Amino acid sequence: MKRLNPHSVRQQGFTLVEMIMVIVITGIIGSMVAVFLKSPIQQYVDVARRAELTDIADTAVRRMARDIRAAAPNSVRIAGCGGVPCVEFLQTKDGGRYRVAGAGDPLDFDGNDNQFDTVGAVDVAKDDYVVVGSTQSDGSVAYDSGVGGGLRKVSDVAGAVTLAAGLPQTAELDSHRFAVVDSAQQAVTYACVGALGALDANQNGQAKLMRYWGYGFHAVQQTAAGIASNAAPVTAHSAAVLADKVSACQFEYDVPNQRFGLLAVRLTLTSGNESVSLYHEVHVNNAP
Repeated sequence: MKRLNPHSVRQQGFTLVEMIMVIVITGIIGSMVAVFLKSPIQQYVDVARRAELTDIADTAVRRMARDIRAAAPNSVRIAGCGGVPCVEFLQTKDGGRYRVAGAGDPLDFDGNDNQFDTVGAVDVAKDDYVVVGSTQSDGSVAYDSGVGGGLRKVSDVAGAVTLAAGLPQTAELDSHRFAVVDSAQQAVTYACVGALGALDANQNGQAKLMRYWGYGFHAVQQTAAGIASNAAPVTAHSAAVLADKVSACQFEYDVPNQRFGLLAVRLTLTSGNESVSLYHEVHVNNAP
C-alpha cells in the first residue's frame, strides 16, 4: 500500500492578502451603511427628545391647571412676583354652605359669632382654614385673617365648626358659601426660577418650574426667592420641582368680570437646543 507524503498534501486556508481584502471591503460596506443609517437614527433621537420634553411640560401644566381650578374665589394673584414669573393662590380641598336660619347654629356676621353649622357634609378638619366673602380680585380679603378679612383658622369641628375669630358684616354674601383650605397646603405658589432665556454648555434650559406650599398666608404676596430662603415673614415652606430645562416661562392673569378669571400659562423647555412650547388657559371660578 502506497503511503502519502504529508508534505505533498496541498494546504488549505486564507492568505494574509485575502484577509486584508475582506477587512477592507467590510469596512467600506460598513461605512456606506452608517451613512444611510445616520439620518434615521438622529431623527429617532430627536423625536424621542421632543416627546420627553412634551410629556414633562404637559404633566407640569396639567398639574398647575388642576390646582388652580380649585383655587379659593379671588385668591389668584401674580402682581407681587418681583420680576420672576409666578402665580399664587389658595388651593381648596372642599367647600360648602353655612347655616343662616332655622334649626341648628346659624352664622352671624357681627364680628363675634365664630361658630356655625354646615348645610350638608363638608370636608373640614381642625387647623384647616376657611375663606368667606372673598370678593376682591386682588386677594385682599382671601389672605386677610384680620378683623376685616375673610380668612379664618378652624379651631374645632366637634358639633359646630368653630373659627378662631368672628367675621365682619362685609363677608356676608347671598351665596352663603365658604371654601376650605387644607392646613398642609396653605398658600401655593408656582414660579419659574433660574436663568430664563439662557442655555448651558449642553444647550439645555437652565431654569426650573417650582411649586411652593405650606408657607402660611400673607397679605403681601411673597416672592419665590423669599419663600425659598424662608425670608421674613416666611418661616417654613415645602417645595418640589415640576419641570427642569425651562428656557421660557410666562403667566398672565385676566379678570374679565367679577365671576371668573382666566390664567394663561406659557412654558418652553429646551434640551440639546431642541425646544418644545406649550400654551394653556385655565378658567378660574371667582364666584364666592
